[in-house]
Amino acid sequence: MPQNIPVDDTLLNQALKVGGFKNQSDTINAALASFIEKHQRDEVIKLFGTMPCDKSYDYKAGRG
Repeated sequence: MPQNIPVDDTLLNQALKVGGFKNQSDTINAALASFIEKHQRDEVIKLFGTMPCDKSYDYKAGRG
């Protein structure tokens, strides 16, 4: 769906060049995907240390 959103041309052209994208649309889509992935990753990182661990689990048992 086409949108008319003001975007900093300098940033867009730099991202287009650095990312090696074919057009501005691909550049913007990749930037949005990267933004989403980063924030989802940050949410997972926040979970570290919040889950109880099983003290009886033998993590060495599966090694050969």
